[in-house]
Amino acid sequence: MAATLPKSLKTIEDYKSANPHYTDLLDILGEILILREEYRNNMPEAIFTVDEKILPQKMEGGLPLVDMTGKKYDLSRPKAYFQSLVDIAEKRMPAAAEKVREFIAHEDFDWESVTRASFNGGEDVPVKELKGEAQDEEYLDLLDLFIEESLRPELEAVAEKYGDAVRKAGWREGYCPICGKEPKIGEIRESEDGKRYLFCHQCGYKWNFRRIKCPFCGNEEQHSLAYFAVEGEERYRVDVCNKCRRYIKIVEVTKSAGEANLDVEDIATLHLDMLAYEEGYN
Repeated sequence: MAATLPKSLKTIEDYKSANPHYTDLLDILGEILILREEYRNNMPEAIFTVDEKILPQKMEGGLPLVDMTGKKYDLSRPKAYFQSLVDIAEKRMPAAAEKVREFIAHEDFDWESVTRASFNGGEDVPVKELKGEAQDEEYLDLLDLFIEESLRPELEAVAEKYGDAVRKAGWREGYCPICGKEPKIGEIRESEDGKRYLFCHQCGYKWNFRRIKCPFCGNEEQHSLAYFAVEGEERYRVDVCNKCRRYIKIVEVTKSAGEANLDVEDIATLHLDMLAYEEGYN
């Protein structure tokens, strides 16, 4: 069962005390979670459709349920939601929000193209091309977050409706079975004998994936798979692959802790991303 909004907001407040450096981002996430729930509560029929008759074949063939490249969807609601996300940033990080607005006003920026591209292997290629030499600027991280979040409420509805069917189908890929996005974070569940689950930020779905396997290149050679952790933060680890040089953050969830909100955990562990980059992983 997913963490409730009040519990998630409480977790954010706790993490703000422990990680004051991330206060602005955590405040923005808190408002996003509130806005997301409001969107879901007022959402009419979801814009994404799934052909249930071919669901088993899609799962067997490693094809995500939502096909953004082969179908045309009306993305006017997610686009309006995207604008609301930028409005949130203006209150908390006005300088960064102003740069986001300048960026999306660029004549070469097309929100729908960028959004559709986020389904292709998880890379928002048009944004990367536009970033140029400004790749380290904070506002670009915000932009990536908002593009990803803009589809979240609609895709969550798909994940909730078809999640059980996907689990029964035994999805074996390292990318999301709902939307095809690559994961950035996952969890190991003590209550399930240490099974590893990967998490999709674009639709909120979690799926079981082998612990001794790289979700990005499929490497299963134990000698080239490793992990590191920070002293005093043993609850977190970073699984790395020395074959493709990719990494994924992992949260260890104890039986007593209950459901973890991996949206919150991802921001609260940004220092682990920095450490992974410094070690040459991406």
